[in-house]
Amino acid sequence: MATTKKVALVTGAGSGIGKHIALALLRNDYSVVLAGRRVAALEETVAAAGASGVHALPVSADVSDPASVRALFEKTRERFGRLDLLFNNAGIFTKSASLEDVDFAQWKASVDVNLSGAFLCTQEAFRIMKTQTPGGGRIINNGSISAHVPRPNSVAYTATKHAITGLTKSTSLDGRKYNIACGQIDIGNAATDMTEKMEKGILQASGQVAVEPTMSVENVANAVLYMASLPLDANVQFMTVMATNMPFIGRG
Repeated sequence: MATTKKVALVTGAGSGIGKHIALALLRNDYSVVLAGRRVAALEETVAAAGASGVHALPVSADVSDPASVRALFEKTRERFGRLDLLFNNAGIFTKSASLEDVDFAQWKASVDVNLSGAFLCTQEAFRIMKTQTPGGGRIINNGSISAHVPRPNSVAYTATKHAITGLTKSTSLDGRKYNIACGQIDIGNAATDMTEKMEKGILQASGQVAVEPTMSVENVANAVLYMASLPLDANVQFMTVMATNMPFIGRG
């Protein structure tokens, strides 16, 4: 079923930042494919959208599995006929551990979801965007403050987020010939259920435990909406949106 609305696909749309971005897009006249492992969580996002939820398509998908990703994008094409925006958001945090104590299975899980998942989704988005009419589209990657500087005991997450920056740059370059724009949003301490521990105290590079400021996740949603609103001949290559007083500038 084709649509006159712009079509977005958000990974990790069942919770946290992905959920808020999906809701913001639905409320701003997008049709949205909500991807995630847990169907119940995706359906909760659809319900939270109210009347706009009629334009949502929840799809259970594992971004670390190439076959699952192919099926996700095929369902998107079948339902909506095109894809205008991909928000690569799905990610995991593995158990905090000093580098020498990181279990290889946890390292691999981080790479498979945080990096390979974004690559696989980008690849499938290219295949749709370069052949649709009108052609082109936009991809926004959820980087992180950790794409710039690490937290203690976070080697796997930090390494994958640094790699996302390389993926963003290569996507921008390889996408030029197809009119595909790619940018990255690096988010610091947006208040979701995943950042509650920051308000209770989190380990700092000094070895101390300190409470960190957070900001409303709606600031992230507004930033993504701005990036998505640009015509394809303009691009926000990198944007950092963060709690003003969080320990980023001067971290460590």
